[in-house]
Amino acid sequence: MTNKIEVNWKGQMLFESVAPEGNIMIDAAPEVGGQGKGLRPKAMMLSALAGCTSMDVISLLKKMRAEVAELKVEVEGDLTDEHPKLYDKVKVIYNFYGTDFQKDKIEKAVNLSVDRYCGVFEMFRKFSDISHEIVYIEQ
Repeated sequence: MTNKIEVNWKGQMLFESVAPEGNIMIDAAPEVGGQGKGLRPKAMMLSALAGCTSMDVISLLKKMRAEVAELKVEVEGDLTDEHPKLYDKVKVIYNFYGTDFQKDKIEKAVNLSVDRYCGVFEMFRKFSDISHEIVYIEQ
C-alpha cells in the first residue's frame, strides 16, 4: 500500500499538508520566519507516534472489555545538538484515568501496541532509544 500526501506552500514558512483524510498546517518558529499557524514537522512526528499507539490501545481495550474513562498519551523527545537534528531518545507516557483499572489488560494492550501493532513506534526504534511508561490516575 502506498500513502501519498501533498505539501503546498502558503507563504513565509507556512505550508499545508493535504492528505485524503484531511489537511494539516505546518509552520516554523517565529525566530526562523514562521508565524505559529501550524505544527512544526518534528512535533508532527511525535504526534504521529502518540496517535498511532493511542488508537491501538483504545481499540485493544475495547476488544478486551477493559475500557477506561480517559487516556492521555504524552511523548517526550530529546533532539540531538548536531544537524540534522533528530530524536535520539524518546519516552511515551500512557496516562490512564478512571477507577477499578484492569491493569493486566491495560498492560497487555500497551505492550501489544509497543511490540507488535504500532508501525510508528517501530519506525522510531530505527533511530532512537524509545521507552514507555504506564501511569494510573484514579478519579
